[in-house]
Amino acid sequence: MTTSDGSSRATRWRDLAVAGHTGDVGLAREALRDADPTARELGLGALARAGVLTDDDLVVALTDPEAGVRRRATELAAQRPGLDLLPVLHDTDPTVVEVAAWACGEHEAVRDEVFDRLVELAGSAEAPLVREACVAALGAIGDPRGLPAILHGCRDVPAVRRRAVLALAPFEGDEVEAAIDHALTDRDWQVRQAAEDLRRAAGA
Repeated sequence: MTTSDGSSRATRWRDLAVAGHTGDVGLAREALRDADPTARELGLGALARAGVLTDDDLVVALTDPEAGVRRRATELAAQRPGLDLLPVLHDTDPTVVEVAAWACGEHEAVRDEVFDRLVELAGSAEAPLVREACVAALGAIGDPRGLPAILHGCRDVPAVRRRAVLALAPFEGDEVEAAIDHALTDRDWQVRQAAEDLRRAAGA
């Protein structure tokens, strides 16, 4: 069902927002085909809340023409380790890529092509939010192959540096210790705080 009137659209959004709580699976699934992207987003959320969202639903939504729908689908895919997030790591919208990187960190174990894309984006993505999400994901994954990208992030803009320092937690070695030592004197207080938190956690 497609609506054009503003009040009708708002009513539909409200109905979809509660559909997952009331078990109205039919309404939620119908929304996935709605011309209104907000309805499609809400439909995904309602199906997830009702426990009936399928991998196939997400695969379709990950290619939706609207970035908001792709972003919501990617967020939900964080709980589906079997889903391939490589396509959304190549998305044209940086907010989708940011969420995709976060979702990969939630998966923890990723295939090599996904891992390599995270490393690439951590150092080359134009958007700082993407670089930040990628270094965080690499830290969550904890694979030593990601350490150079995380160390590089420790020299990025403040927001990325803060996240990169925290991402050092699973790693050991002289390079790691040197990066933490340097972060303790960073001009950004939150970077210094992150380094202090790591030291405190290590009992140093």
